[in-house]
Amino acid sequence: MEKSNNQSSETLTNTTEQPTPSQQTEAEQQIIPINQSATDDTTQPPVITKQVSSQQPQVNQDDDEDKDDNAAQAAEKLKYNLALLEAALYVAGRPLDINELCQVVSSRSKKKVKKYVEIVMREYVARNSPLEILALKDERYVLQVKAEFTPLIKKLVNRPLLSSGPLKTLAYIAFRQPVTQKRVIEVRGQHAYGHVKLLKDMGLIVSDRAGRSLALKTTDHFADYFGLTQDTSSMKRELRRIFGDVSKEGGQP
Repeated sequence: MEKSNNQSSETLTNTTEQPTPSQQTEAEQQIIPINQSATDDTTQPPVITKQVSSQQPQVNQDDDEDKDDNAAQAAEKLKYNLALLEAALYVAGRPLDINELCQVVSSRSKKKVKKYVEIVMREYVARNSPLEILALKDERYVLQVKAEFTPLIKKLVNRPLLSSGPLKTLAYIAFRQPVTQKRVIEVRGQHAYGHVKLLKDMGLIVSDRAGRSLALKTTDHFADYFGLTQDTSSMKRELRRIFGDVSKEGGQP
């Protein structure tokens, strides 16, 4: 009887020490989360890598913003330079050469400044302005009123370029050029000496030695200022339209 109890006790002990298959499964299932936790710990570095990668677009975005800022600054600078060139041509009242225009915008690049002027020229054409910028020879540019508007507004000019006397002497020289200074004095009188000196000082005429006398003729500046062609034959036809009869011989001072 005692032996039987001992066997029963051993059996009971063996039964409690060895888990059933279902119990083993449950134990193994309880170990799985621990293994998963360890696995998760080992996968943390890739997560950090992803965080670094996620910051990369922010860097690219900053670069794009810098490019946008630079483009905006360049556009603003271009707009300012165009306005500056237009203002310079307006206040000059005469043709400006490319070197003068380069100084206006503080640039050494003639090619760049030419492009600037061409942009302003196109803007005037696009808005059908009564003003126009003309490209003249020797890389010069002038801002002036279109020819069709000149007869309508010339009466509004308060301060003419020249008074009546020098203007008539200039018209005579321009219409008769090349003409000797002696002939000008004969036609216009002794006061024409003063007119000739004034016209030379203004850069409207030049003199060349012709024997014992001087031959007088107009300059490119004269043609540019009055909006005339620099071809002498065509200029004389245009002078009749502008000066009328003041170019005739014997006109009053």
